[in-house]
Amino acid sequence: MTRKTNTRQLRAIGHKLNPVVTIAGNGLSESVQLELERALEDHELIKIKLAVGSREARDEVIEQLLKDSRAELVQRVGNTALILRHSAKPDPKKSNLLRMLG
Repeated sequence: MTRKTNTRQLRAIGHKLNPVVTIAGNGLSESVQLELERALEDHELIKIKLAVGSREARDEVIEQLLKDSRAELVQRVGNTALILRHSAKPDPKKSNLLRMLG
């Protein structure tokens, strides 16, 4: 199976996901960053809920989050972002990409 997926496929997979990380008033705290790292390594494609105020504040948090995690933004709708970072050795039982496409 190829690991190359298009944006439409990623959005379809993401539609079925629940947010695994919530970023609230404290922003990108160390504990949030650790949980984000674990979630990306395990699941590759994750949904994040942002509860940090204005649209501009959410944009800044997403920008910093993507930079720190080396992930890419697939889609953003309101307070929710769908992000992707391929894992070097994905676990077929945990990876949202492998489970949904396989």
